[in-house]
Amino acid sequence: MTRPLNPIDVSQDALYVENRWREPFAMLRDTMPLSWREESPFGPYWSAVSHDLVSEVELRHDVFSSRWDKGNITIAESINGQGFPNFIAQDQPIHTAQRRVIAPAFSPSQMLKLDKQVKARTRELLDELPIGETFDWVERVSIPQTLGMLCILFDMPFAEWRDIKRWSDWASGVSADNLNEEYFAQFMAQMGEMLARFDRELEDRRGKEPTDDLLSRMVHSEAMGQMEPIERIANIALLIVGGNDTTRNSMSALVEAFDTYPEELERLRADPKLIPNAAQEIVRWQSPVTHMRRTALADTELGGQAIKAGEKVVMWYISANRDEKVFADAERFDVGRTNARRHLGFGHGIHRCVGAKLAEDQLATLIGEIVDRKIRLVPQGTPTRLASPFLHGFTSVPVRIEPL
Repeated sequence: MTRPLNPIDVSQDALYVENRWREPFAMLRDTMPLSWREESPFGPYWSAVSHDLVSEVELRHDVFSSRWDKGNITIAESINGQGFPNFIAQDQPIHTAQRRVIAPAFSPSQMLKLDKQVKARTRELLDELPIGETFDWVERVSIPQTLGMLCILFDMPFAEWRDIKRWSDWASGVSADNLNEEYFAQFMAQMGEMLARFDRELEDRRGKEPTDDLLSRMVHSEAMGQMEPIERIANIALLIVGGNDTTRNSMSALVEAFDTYPEELERLRADPKLIPNAAQEIVRWQSPVTHMRRTALADTELGGQAIKAGEKVVMWYISANRDEKVFADAERFDVGRTNARRHLGFGHGIHRCVGAKLAEDQLATLIGEIVDRKIRLVPQGTPTRLASPFLHGFTSVPVRIEPL
């Protein structure tokens, strides 16, 4: 069977930096929802771009593997040249056992406690913002909100947020520009620094009674209590990236969404009950994780195509969340969208984001504060976008707050 050949390398940073990704993915969804790209900086890969195919790959985890030693979870053969054995880069039973260590931190009882802290922190941040002056929404809102909650989950001082952000940025740095020895050396130096800092925290928890913070949960568990250094690096990196980058980028996208569709903010003011749904919709609309990757463990079939063992299948969430067969008028940011929760922005199946509830709570709280304060966010110039085919986000969003 002749493979449908993708004429566009959708792993190019430029598509996302220049915000030109919509048309290529629309073409692929229409003409070849599963396609093969022979050449790219990351080697050959399959692209699954429709909602049904991405969902199928996620659910067939017995065939499409996340294992770090089979290639890991990004389009890169391994994260910056190094296999990273964190728990989402594992298959069952290791994945299941390690996920169970982290999941109770986001249980309903824990979320009740975290919700109070989310609300207090959001109000504090917005109270400090200038009215009528230009500032960077990413720097003043998105980053400190998400990293503040991460510090709470780790029970670490907020004063260290800049270090944690730096390590998060390095840990998530999937880009063709990073495929060189110099970058890899810097990357490992940063990860070593991160490990040294967190190892001090882990050893502190090891000598104390178990508590609710994530680091205590790790050291006092059978599945994660005796990890090798590279496993500790990998899992800490996963927690800091998953705990702040995705929510940060959805928060930043609110400026663009409400500016492009101002009537949607008016809908929320008229009907605040739509706010939780708006939090789901901004994740769908932004798709803060552009893709995840799986590796075929055996010859198999997908979407009418023959997939060979060892080939990488890239699930483009950013495209699946624009699939018109699932989401009518998919390009529109619609706070009342009846099926917004069908988005794949947090993944699907056994690998669905373990902290999704906290992310949704932070987003809904921020949207609620914008609604309650009767303000509008006015962009001041063009935002700068992240150079990455892995995370879809912003590095700067200049904005001015104006009262209604």
